[in-house]
Amino acid sequence: MPIQTINPYNNKLIQSFDALTESELEHKLAQAHRAYLSWRNEPVSVRAELLHKVSDIMLQRKNELAKLITLEMGKLIAQSESEIEMCASVYQYYADHAAAFLEDKPLEVSDGSAFIRYTPTGIILGVEPWNFPFNQVGRITAPNIVAGNVVMIKHASNVPQCAAMMETIFKEAGAPEGVYTNLFLPGDKIAALAADERVTGLSLTGSEKAGASLAEAAGKNLKKSVLELGGSDAFIILDDADIDLAVEKAVLGRFNNMGQSCTSSKRIIALEAVADEFLDKFKAKIIGLKVGDPLDPDTKIGPMVSEEAAARLAEQVDDTVKAGAKIVTGGKRIDREGAFYDFTILTDIPKGSVAYREELFGPVASFYKVRDIEAAVALANDTGFGLGGSVFSRDTDKAIAVASRIDTGMVFINQNVASRPDLPFGGTKRSGYGRELSQLGIEEFVNKKVIRIA
Repeated sequence: MPIQTINPYNNKLIQSFDALTESELEHKLAQAHRAYLSWRNEPVSVRAELLHKVSDIMLQRKNELAKLITLEMGKLIAQSESEIEMCASVYQYYADHAAAFLEDKPLEVSDGSAFIRYTPTGIILGVEPWNFPFNQVGRITAPNIVAGNVVMIKHASNVPQCAAMMETIFKEAGAPEGVYTNLFLPGDKIAALAADERVTGLSLTGSEKAGASLAEAAGKNLKKSVLELGGSDAFIILDDADIDLAVEKAVLGRFNNMGQSCTSSKRIIALEAVADEFLDKFKAKIIGLKVGDPLDPDTKIGPMVSEEAAARLAEQVDDTVKAGAKIVTGGKRIDREGAFYDFTILTDIPKGSVAYREELFGPVASFYKVRDIEAAVALANDTGFGLGGSVFSRDTDKAIAVASRIDTGMVFINQNVASRPDLPFGGTKRSGYGRELSQLGIEEFVNKKVIRIA
């Protein structure tokens, strides 16, 4: 499959790239390994300074980088600019906090003394998705490079210009050759990379199928892996919630990035007492929005990432409606050129239907009305996914009690799930394992070496 940029706004090919040959790949692996042998010995301050420079360059070139995101995967331009700001903040965060995170950790022992020393391990391979083409790369790259590892990134094949640009930024920042390496490769080359002894850890953000394949390759070769996979996050509205706030956050949580986020608020679950009010206000917020060019700041509904993605979403919605679900609004492709799908709300979704059991990776909200908290929790947990979730209530203690019963890696109170550098990010069940961001993110691919003193 060619590595191509196709603009989803008009489905036109912009640029193509050649995949690496076997000899080119070997050259890059050897270069990365040589870089690691030197980079691991650099002081944390030197490694942190590189991240500071990367952050500064991204902010200086924000408009250029944001436009690249929008052209390659269709994100609204304001959201693309926000992504660049978020990504820069990740590099800044690890540059500022790495020294403290990597300090020796004393251990309490019965005699003598002991401590944990955090040491790098080698080349970390990141397999990254198209939906946040800069920020997702930053989440694996920043903590590992500042910890003394080097990274090789196999990015999604439909955002090759973003992939190449990130390598360029590291070079501009003064990174030694091999500290950051972009790999133009098809996905079927990952298993061979996992087997290479120079690669010591693997991280993937993407689909369940891709995650299972990477985990199999990593496990077969006794390599550590971190997976951030799909999600079907519950957005629970209790009967004492601030409904206007819940509506505002539901619109943002479900339709940001055209609903193409693992932590998107895909299942909205409202108690009966407030369900009708919420649904009326929610619908009113998403009808009549301007559809058009994602580079136009006034556009509110842009394209999905590809024609294939839009067609797949349409099929999922149609199958769910055939099973008995009702369309409140939307529910169709928008009649124009490009990978467009209308903002949609589904209700009366039958248990076991497509929308009930699968992740809808696009601008479709599944709305459920339930009788009480017990039913809300049971529905929230009736999924194989376990990434994030939200609970809305004016009673914080009650909201926390509900949050503690939801089987996910993250729950936000009175807010849609959002990524921040200082919060651990990750899930459970079929949503993956391991954590990105915060101190936990920097600990995933380092050796926690115990040093014992008699």
